[in-house]
Amino acid sequence: MTDYSLADDLSLALKLAADADHISLERFTSLDLVVTTKPDRTPVTDADQAVERSIRAGIEAARPLDSILGEEYGEQGSGRRQWIIDPIDGTANFMRGVPIWATLIALAIDGVPVVGVVSAPALGKRWWAAAGHGAFGMAHGHDPVRLQVSGVADLADTSLSYNNIKGWDGAGHLDALVAIQRAVWKATAIGDAWAYMLVAEGHLEAAGEWDMKPYDIAALMPIVQEAGGTFTSLEGVEGPWDGSALASNGNVHEQLLGMVNGRSQ
Repeated sequence: MTDYSLADDLSLALKLAADADHISLERFTSLDLVVTTKPDRTPVTDADQAVERSIRAGIEAARPLDSILGEEYGEQGSGRRQWIIDPIDGTANFMRGVPIWATLIALAIDGVPVVGVVSAPALGKRWWAAAGHGAFGMAHGHDPVRLQVSGVADLADTSLSYNNIKGWDGAGHLDALVAIQRAVWKATAIGDAWAYMLVAEGHLEAAGEWDMKPYDIAALMPIVQEAGGTFTSLEGVEGPWDGSALASNGNVHEQLLGMVNGRSQ
């Protein structure tokens, strides 16, 4: 079988995430966690590697013709269908015992993410979506709920997560961040995938950051979009390939893009 429905693909992604959760939770706060430094000077743990191996094995077994792009083991295969994996988004938190981290699994078709699963077992939460099927979230022990972004339309009433100041400064947009912080109701640095899920849940109006890879972004996009939001790069480019992210409820998106790119004050 090579003609899969998005519902089939989402079901597979959810199973892979459930399997990954068992691996990552077992290693979370372990005293023998092995941490090394990659060539880009970011940390990687044995848990990151084990989770990605598990997900890759599941994809290879269930979708042998699909290609895979993962943070730890790179790209394999080619074709229209590509699974994009971040085994532990928030490794720095994971290795310090902070529960804000998640496994991200996406399927992109012709470069467009159409399935996304974000699983944060230490928070007891999981979110998922497939294009045209809506976005849902579930806390451990509760039934799934359909996600919907907030209706806030004024920057003065907007709550935003910017992840970290260093990223904005390094990208040459520190002044824009300061201006945004002055314009919105509240700006905070929640960081990593959780901030984008809070946008999808309607608790934040926007989340954005620089210096991101496709595997940091791809799984987030269908969830925010299916919840009624908008997701581009901070320069307004669609897709997960431009190196930054801005997710919003849609109402404040153009205003924020204008401030980031010097089109408004």
